[in-house]
Amino acid sequence: MERNVRISLSHWVFIDDTKFFGPGRVQLLEHIQETGSIVKAAQQMGMSYKKAWDMVVSLNTLGKNPYVITHKGGQHGGGAEITEAGLQVIEAYKKLGQKLKAVAEAEQELLNLI
Repeated sequence: MERNVRISLSHWVFIDDTKFFGPGRVQLLEHIQETGSIVKAAQQMGMSYKKAWDMVVSLNTLGKNPYVITHKGGQHGGGAEITEAGLQVIEAYKKLGQKLKAVAEAEQELLNLI
């Protein structure tokens, strides 16, 4: 019987000892970009608004620049948008993920021993 042996990686960026940026935050930012709303992004991810809001506050506070800008409600309602810094971090994170995946896939020595 043939087995499928592979290496799977998940990566996080830490600031000091705090998890700062990882797959869940990327997904949240992408949903905010798509919907223009933290509430809708949280709903799409099946998480509470408070958790999503706390993640946005953490990103905006710990990062060098804000990643999400919010607009208060009014006649046309509120909203949220991803900043250029946020878009750049998403892109750089995804590029790192592609590089790590390529390294893991190339590691045949370990896979052959298992």
